[in-house]
Amino acid sequence: MFYDKVKESAEYILSRINMPVDVAVILGSGLGKIVDTMKEKVIIPYQDIPNFPQSTVSGHAGNLVFGKIGETKLITFQGRFHYYEGFTMKEVAYPVYVMKLLGIRNMIVTNACGGINETFAPGDLMIIDDFINSLDVNPLIGENDERFGPRFPDMSEPYNTILREKAEKTAYELGINPKHGVYTFFQGPYYETAAEIRRFKTAGSDAIGMSTVPETIAANHMGIRTLGIACITNMATGLRTGHHSHQEVVAIAEQSSDKLCMWIEQLLDTWDK
Repeated sequence: MFYDKVKESAEYILSRINMPVDVAVILGSGLGKIVDTMKEKVIIPYQDIPNFPQSTVSGHAGNLVFGKIGETKLITFQGRFHYYEGFTMKEVAYPVYVMKLLGIRNMIVTNACGGINETFAPGDLMIIDDFINSLDVNPLIGENDERFGPRFPDMSEPYNTILREKAEKTAYELGINPKHGVYTFFQGPYYETAAEIRRFKTAGSDAIGMSTVPETIAANHMGIRTLGIACITNMATGLRTGHHSHQEVVAIAEQSSDKLCMWIEQLLDTWDK
């Protein structure tokens, strides 16, 4: 039973950290440097956690790292799971279900993605205001377990307004000029065609990537407040010359990682737990 598997994962993690956690952070490709700023770290490889999926994508370390930034206790997920890897949507969102049973009420989710809004540039950081799910599946399809959340969850505010406002204020205090926009979830693993980008641009998308939305849907289902920050690593097909590569995505994300880490670290210092 899915709930029992998640419970076993959560119980193992709690046996290793033995204290409550304030915030969880899911780190996208090349955005793992925040772990370097954490104190009192406990590193748990995904492979050690019962029932936990295993990441197969380069740029994703595959560790759960517990520690502190200031007085805030957090868990970071170094590596996530993608639908294109062959996981089910429930497996893609598995870490979020574990968060629920760990008692976590706040989540920051980050990603590396392509820009569609032509005012964006590689290296920009975007506060995600809303999402478009371009797939016909999501983690909530199938039998619902009321212990996680209601059958028909509201999705009018997938990214918490208060957290977005606080993130914007903190960014400006640090001299970061954040973008805002709508993030579209694309199945992948191929990079989108120019025609597909024109379609999503017409639909109101500002950025596109292959993650984040399944975790966001699951978090909202379970009442976990969510803040999403996207790192624009390249302009999408048709808005640039040349070809895409995962190496390019990771390289640009790593360049922006210091700025993102500074932003999240400052934000956590003022986090309302």
